[in-house]
Amino acid sequence: MRHGIFRRGILPVAAAVALSALTACSHSGDGDSSQRSAEPSGGRAAHVDPRSLAALRAVEKATSKAGSARVEATTSMGGMLALETGGLLGWARDSVGTLRITYTGGQLAETMRALGTTSMEARLLPDAYYAKVGDAFARRLHGRHWIRYAYDDLAALPGGSGAYLTDQLRNTAPLQPVRLLLASGDVRRVGEETVRGRRTTHYSGTVTPASLTGALKEQLEQAGVTKETVDLWVDDDDLLVKKTERGELSSGRMSSTAYYRDYGVKVTAPRPPQPDTADFEDLLGTRGS
Repeated sequence: MRHGIFRRGILPVAAAVALSALTACSHSGDGDSSQRSAEPSGGRAAHVDPRSLAALRAVEKATSKAGSARVEATTSMGGMLALETGGLLGWARDSVGTLRITYTGGQLAETMRALGTTSMEARLLPDAYYAKVGDAFARRLHGRHWIRYAYDDLAALPGGSGAYLTDQLRNTAPLQPVRLLLASGDVRRVGEETVRGRRTTHYSGTVTPASLTGALKEQLEQAGVTKETVDLWVDDDDLLVKKTERGELSSGRMSSTAYYRDYGVKVTAPRPPQPDTADFEDLLGTRGS
């Protein structure tokens, strides 16, 4: 029975939380994108607009300085998972956050519904993230409602995906779509538009792993991205108001939309009570028993 918990329960929870973090936060590790943006690699002819590149560098700087924001996002990963995410993310010092994730469709959502879980609270702390499961699932964990995923344990998972996930969860600023366009050099100014009552400038571009180098190229390849269209809406303070990403994964089509507001909001992520928490590494140690 314990093996079934891992096969049908804990691992899908890990995947769902990871996906929601990647798509809702849409972040990346540090890197000097400005040195890569002028000369896209891979031989692909990119639409290089120097003014748009300069504008996105200002967005990168302003977003890093803002330190936190409120996010609302929807994500679809082919037939595997569809979800909605909302909450607060902070990146002024250590990355922290509190998110509410609701499963709305896909195979993983059906798996979670069978386990009595249709939504989940997630907390990102400097050393780990925590996922809260429903009562039915908790009964399989001796009554504990939280699963702790230490970043060091995730990084040690085989295949390289754990290291990629760890990097994403440790960097919660919504900078990846900005850095992808800067690094690819394929970006153009679409025009001015109003988004949720805020005046914005719309930028768009297309990214492929072949157009990138270094860490960003590796991140897209590990995520299974073969091609991605990125659209950004930026306000007069050089802050993201909206972003969309549409692309092809090795497993099917992906799309996500996120809205950002309340930059600079205070973010606190309390550590869940230890008696109500199961550790992912300890649970892995019982697999097969």
